[in-house]
Amino acid sequence: MPSLIHFTLDPFSRRIRLALAEYGVPVELIDELPWDPSADIFELNPAGTLPVYLEDAATPVCGIEAIGEFLEETKSDRLSLIPGDVFARAEVRRLLGWFDGKFYAEVSEPILTEKVIRRFLRQEKGGGGPDTGRVRQAMAQLRSHLDYIGHLADCRPWLAGDGLSLADLSAAAHLSAIDYFGDVPWAEYPAAKSWFQRVKSRPSFRPLLADMVRGITPGPHYADLDF
Repeated sequence: MPSLIHFTLDPFSRRIRLALAEYGVPVELIDELPWDPSADIFELNPAGTLPVYLEDAATPVCGIEAIGEFLEETKSDRLSLIPGDVFARAEVRRLLGWFDGKFYAEVSEPILTEKVIRRFLRQEKGGGGPDTGRVRQAMAQLRSHLDYIGHLADCRPWLAGDGLSLADLSAAAHLSAIDYFGDVPWAEYPAAKSWFQRVKSRPSFRPLLADMVRGITPGPHYADLDF
């Protein structure tokens, strides 16, 4: 069975977990702490980042886009998550860059660093209480992203076009990590909320809703499909 080395609230790990489930590929999950990576991680991935996908015991695939493309090339006989003609596929990849680059830098990274990683880091390595200024700035940026997601959801059946794609899974992975804390102002963004409810209701999403992080209780509606 393939395996995925991941951290439960890492949005890139979540994106690959969702993709594997949509492709119908069972996977063994191996937990890793991004703030305290093991020596094995650097042997598999010199960058030391998550996730790491192992199709077999000897062949790691590293890097979020590399894993996404690898799975599409090897599993899309079951389902394509970069569907359509060349222009449609380009749009999927554009939005992947938006969420895995821009959204991560502006929202996911600061919130997860301040609310999770710093909690577990030793003080001499930057651990301690959250930088509330960074969190406030990230939350302000989140609103512009929710506006954009709502715009896309109003114009198309799915974010990149007519069918579910990796763009939807990437956006949902990042938002679900933030939603763990109950911080997403869904009521103010009904179009984005309606789209997220559809993704959240898919069978591929159910394992994520059971995720827990030690010492951090999820928000009251995190596992609620009708929030």
